[in-house]
Amino acid sequence: MSAVIQAYKFALDPNPGQEDALRSHCGAQRFAYNWGLATVKANLDQRTAERSYGITDDDLTPPVSWSAYSLRKDWNRGKDEVAPWWLENSKEAYASGLANLATALSTWSKSRSGKHKGPKVAFPRFKGKSGLRSCRFTTGAFGLVEADRRHIQLPRIGVVRTHESTRKLARRVEAGAAEWWRETSH
Repeated sequence: MSAVIQAYKFALDPNPGQEDALRSHCGAQRFAYNWGLATVKANLDQRTAERSYGITDDDLTPPVSWSAYSLRKDWNRGKDEVAPWWLENSKEAYASGLANLATALSTWSKSRSGKHKGPKVAFPRFKGKSGLRSCRFTTGAFGLVEADRRHIQLPRIGVVRTHESTRKLARRVEAGAAEWWRETSH
């Protein structure tokens, strides 16, 4: 017997300050993704150049790990220098951008080696401001607001109104029949 997965999506109705904060979080996710992609691309380009000079694989610049964990670790080491404003947003915004990049790189790598079903996947591209804005929250102060079925709590943003009631989901969560999972698009 397999589990049935049902998703609930709620449109947010943020005030102007919250809308600015949501845009900032989405931009933070995009920034982290692009930073990680630039880091990986620079490493790959360096290794390719070294090979063209006849340097053996043992002597090449060490490869950058593409795992979400490693990318996040590298981000944490350099974030104060590359993004001194990083504290303005939840750490989850940056982590979700790096997790998305790790998935994209893994899919590209599997596609190149024939381990990915379907058509070939291109190397990940840098994300621009005009694309879909999204960010994901997996930890921190967030969730349904008790005794209020028209608002949710988001980290660093606060209590945000929803266009529709969250009552049906709240009842399922209270009964242990559902889990609260957060992803926002703006």
